[in-house]
Amino acid sequence: MKGNGNLCYGYVFARGGSKGIPGKNIKPMHGKPLIAYSIEALRESRYVSRVIISTDDRDIARVAAEYGAEVPFMRPAELASDSSPEVLAWKHALSEAKREGTMPGILVSAPATSPLRSPGDIDAAVDMLAETDADIVISVTPSSRSPYFNMATRDESGRTRLFAAFPGGVERRQDAPPVYDMTTVAYAAKSRYVMDCGSLMEGDVRSIIVPAERAADIDTQLDFDFAEFLIRRRTGG
Repeated sequence: MKGNGNLCYGYVFARGGSKGIPGKNIKPMHGKPLIAYSIEALRESRYVSRVIISTDDRDIARVAAEYGAEVPFMRPAELASDSSPEVLAWKHALSEAKREGTMPGILVSAPATSPLRSPGDIDAAVDMLAETDADIVISVTPSSRSPYFNMATRDESGRTRLFAAFPGGVERRQDAPPVYDMTTVAYAAKSRYVMDCGSLMEGDVRSIIVPAERAADIDTQLDFDFAEFLIRRRTGG
């Protein structure tokens, strides 16, 4: 499979049918639909030459187009269910680009669920991809919980133990090795890797660190309300 290594396409993979927050991807947040924040960040990136939406939902497609994104194809329903692996949607998007004859060397994904990212977060992921042997770069944020100190498992009898034991034990949180939460702020991957892999995390995976104030990941209404609060505080609105 051949691609243009100098091309970097930005994608928002946004299916319809959200159960946690109905219509989440186009739900208004501080005056504009949620998906608009991802579109704007991609358009402001130094590297992204096209912003493309992969969706099965006509309303999402219409709103995305209003904010300057391209919708050159609709995602098949079988790739937009709750159980559909994300990698299949990525493969489909690149197959559509190949069919157009414009296969990019790099695919960037900026999910609609992280509206607080900066364009610089996207660029940092692309930079790391270009400067290392990584197949894919993800984004992480320092975790406030540690499996070595304050994360536990519990059985049916109530017996509780640490999720992970660290050699010698950890008596203070600050002595525990740093751990990170994966975020949906930005992904950058080599297109040839996406097309060949079985799962996105099987290759050489690197990461960029994003501060907590830009790492919101919206799954619930509480997540949505908190992210909107942070945006209002950021903009002074």
